Amino acid sequence: MKAAVVTAFRKPLEIQEVPIPEPGPGEVLVRMETSGLCHTDIHAAHGDWPVKPTPPFVPGHEGIGLVERLGAGVTDRALGDRVAIAWLGYACGKCRYCIGGWETLCLEQQNSGYSVNGSFAEYAVLPAAFATPVPDEVSSRDAAPLTCAGVTTYKAIRVAGVAPAETVAIFGVGGLGHLALQYARIAGGLTFGVDIEESKLEMAKELGADHVVNAATTDPVEAIQALGGADVAVALAANPQSFDQAFRSLRRGGRLVCVALPADNGSLNLPIFDTVLNGKTVIGSIVGTRNDLADVFGLHAAGRTRVIAVDRKLDDVNQSIADVLAGEIPARVVFQF
Repeated sequence: MKAAVVTAFRKPLEIQEVPIPEPGPGEVLVRMETSGLCHTDIHAAHGDWPVKPTPPFVPGHEGIGLVERLGAGVTDRALGDRVAIAWLGYACGKCRYCIGGWETLCLEQQNSGYSVNGSFAEYAVLPAAFATPVPDEVSSRDAAPLTCAGVTTYKAIRVAGVAPAETVAIFGVGGLGHLALQYARIAGGLTFGVDIEESKLEMAKELGADHVVNAATTDPVEAIQALGGADVAVALAANPQSFDQAFRSLRRGGRLVCVALPADNGSLNLPIFDTVLNGKTVIGSIVGTRNDLADVFGLHAAGRTRVIAVDRKLDDVNQSIADVLAGEIPARVVFQF
């Protein structure tokens, strides 16, 4: 099969012919139809984070495809099922996090395209229990970005506890941000879209943003505070300065939700008096669970969200990465197989 392989950090991915993997007990083999390109895949290929994957490996965790082969003992998936391959590729199901509804915090977890091979290939294997069914009403093209960008931002809005008429500032209106803005609106929030690209701000307006701020030309903190401040700020740009701006945009009692992961493992310097006296909260939000992903698919099937993406072939993976880093992709790249 064809696969895009990271052979060494910060080197172009290689398109290789590699053996089709065999599903083990409890696993399924999935023939890929689409796979989204997430910024995490770029961080993985560059070895940007403190815990690094081990080359060679196949990135990708927004994969959508059809179950083509069942491993021994699989009874909850059938041949031909259309399923998603998400970041959470495995969790133990037994620890306090798993049984408490926080399987994304499981210490035994495996992550698709990071600790195990992912969806930048014509085939991939994963545990059947973590192959999330995709509803017929959701196209494979749309399902791919929803599998990470969607479920990650859906979870961020949920953990922020957004209530109707609260103001929500989305810092970074791209692959994740264009969906975060929609989930904030579904929750009843009044939204700010903040970005440095005018094209992305136009996209935010098309998706219903109540206000937009170009952080390249306007101080977003001043602009948001002039309108009363944000009840919730969601930090989706992998830039520590953006996190700082998001925090300072909060009104009293506001909540900052940290989602993006800067390449340099940057830190957030919190002013203690401001945080304490103004009752502000800082929340770390990792991707959502399998239940959250089912919710995301359900909302999209009901016509409540819109995915904006451009189509590419896997052979274009390196150019696609360059285009994402240059800010030339409005939201998501989806590889078509």
